[in-house]
Amino acid sequence: MNSAWSEGGAREAIRRWSAHGEGLALRFYTARLLGENPDLVLHGGGNVSFKSPARTVLGDEVEALYVKATGADLATIAPETLPALELAPLRRLRAMAALSDGAMVNQFRRCLLNTAAPTPSIETLVHAFLPHRYVDHSHADAVLAVTNRPGGASAAREAMGPDVAVLEYVQPGFELAKAVIDLVERAPEVGGVVLVHHGLITFADDARTAYERHVALVDRCEAYLARRAKGRTLTPRYRAGDTPEALAVRVAPLLRGLLARPTGDEDQPHSRLVADWRATGAVLEFTNSAEALTLATAGPLTGDHLIRTRPRPLFLPDPDFAHEESLRTQLRDAVQAYADAYVAYVTAHGGTADRLDAGPRVVLLPGAGLFAWGASKREARIAADIAEHTAAAQVRAHFAGGYAGLPDEHLFAMEHRDLQRRKLAPAGRRPLESQVVVISGGAGAIGAAVAEGCAFAGAHVAVADVDEERIDRVVSGIEDRHGPGRALGVTMDVTDEDSVRAGYEQVVRSYGGVDVIVPNAGIAHVAAIDQLAVEDFQRVMEVNAVGCLLLIREGVHILKRQGLGGHVIINASKNVFGPGAEFGAYSASKAAGHQLGKVAAIELAPFGIRVNMINADAIFGDENTPSGLWAEVGPQRARSRGLDPAELPEYYRGRNLLKVAVRARHVANAVVFFASNATPTTGATLPVDGGVVEAFPR
Repeated sequence: MNSAWSEGGAREAIRRWSAHGEGLALRFYTARLLGENPDLVLHGGGNVSFKSPARTVLGDEVEALYVKATGADLATIAPETLPALELAPLRRLRAMAALSDGAMVNQFRRCLLNTAAPTPSIETLVHAFLPHRYVDHSHADAVLAVTNRPGGASAAREAMGPDVAVLEYVQPGFELAKAVIDLVERAPEVGGVVLVHHGLITFADDARTAYERHVALVDRCEAYLARRAKGRTLTPRYRAGDTPEALAVRVAPLLRGLLARPTGDEDQPHSRLVADWRATGAVLEFTNSAEALTLATAGPLTGDHLIRTRPRPLFLPDPDFAHEESLRTQLRDAVQAYADAYVAYVTAHGGTADRLDAGPRVVLLPGAGLFAWGASKREARIAADIAEHTAAAQVRAHFAGGYAGLPDEHLFAMEHRDLQRRKLAPAGRRPLESQVVVISGGAGAIGAAVAEGCAFAGAHVAVADVDEERIDRVVSGIEDRHGPGRALGVTMDVTDEDSVRAGYEQVVRSYGGVDVIVPNAGIAHVAAIDQLAVEDFQRVMEVNAVGCLLLIREGVHILKRQGLGGHVIINASKNVFGPGAEFGAYSASKAAGHQLGKVAAIELAPFGIRVNMINADAIFGDENTPSGLWAEVGPQRARSRGLDPAELPEYYRGRNLLKVAVRARHVANAVVFFASNATPTTGATLPVDGGVVEAFPR
């Protein structure tokens, strides 16, 4: 591992954070250097601090400790996530014999110079007790691969030499802070402390030295591991009969159904999870090896990871991918056995387990790879990153002499510690939380609005379309507003069975399954019946009717395999009940899709799958996402009514009872209404047209 420090980067940091002074600016700079390296810290892990004089509101000068807020990400550390505390009262706590978590956090908040600041990290006292201006702490993979083994302390000394002191595992918090400062005071010459099963701390009175000392010690560990791994490989055990991509599509919906948590709420019967699937060469080498079961179940690298991954993944040694029912039974039994073991682990250590939510968060399958699960794609990615780094470090430790995790009592103490679990405190649940919505024609005016509305309601959306440029624009906009992973672009031609099937496979590999299917893709053609060419009629029917069928048919296969119910919500048209002259191809095709929906409602009700239709009137889109359909047929429709094309929107507004413009967002609202199970409704048609009398449902 090499230092990422650059003089140019340091100068830019000083310029960027000039209002906070050079010392803090360089603290932000090196903290981000640590946080941007996933081999050092992952997703809110690690910690940094800086000590400097500060002034109170009364003008008094006090020595302040700037320390990372709990759960903050070092890669994006900023003034608001590095709160300042008065240092002297914190240091007085060292004289206490014991300090509970609650009392410790209360003291942190009492010492904040700004009481509106976020709560400081659980390891604040480690940083407070150490005398150095800059303190860096990471959970470096290489350090943990060296220490997490029998004789790990001795291995750490051998790997890093006399520049560090080594401390056997102590639970983070007050006890660890006292142990670290006691050790450093006994060995004042060291520049760092290795925490067995926890990570590495380095310190200095300038930012660059503390950071580069950290990197240099990690580099020594990497070199140590590389020497011991030379010529060693894992033992291949499992050879899959199909590609990982194909196996992931086969298994993910089954797993998603089994891991969904029953809620006891008739209107919202399941709390779903979203997947992140990994099948890199390193992941498959691990899962397919003879050593995988022993290593995977040996425990995490550090207790800091537990809230994301649980103590161990589920590992199924011999999945029967060739036989669906056999595979389903294997997975069901494995998930149940995992839940039983997890409940036993929790209760054995004095905790109370929710049996309905005792399933795994990481599943390893030979041949298929790694499946991580969370309430969102973001959470699933965090768990997957941790699991992938854990597997790689376990292999390196194995080659260096064996891997050993912490005993269960230490794991439980960290996993179920209130200070840790607060990091996972969920925001208020939204109507479509953790659901996956597939929208055909998703890059058009209505489809883009439906994608935005569903994402706002908490869903993950697959934007399926043939226009890749527009797909990218819609996906980028949704992710900018709702976060990375909320949207997926899928190039899909709804008239092509293989394209539709491949599109769904992409969605399953990305999110684990599907919950809501929105057939929305549509085109139109203007011609009187006696002038309507068969090829034009067939072209419209292919997209609007056959495309609707294929999107429903292929999606329903996934819904049934999950066993969680679901929704089909067809964007039909006001023309189903109120057709217009010279619009025969469009009206007939939309009526066909509407009728398919009614039949599907009858057939799918036994599976808990609801099918409903939306009949919207003319929607023209906006300047950001104009309607492609109206761009094509608008001029002809305007001529048939003796209007200028620019007058069409006002014409359609004027013909409905409410005299309102029908917007794409109104269709999105209707989709969210149906998909949220707000009413026990299936087989229904909801007009979104402002009230067009001739289109009243009948």
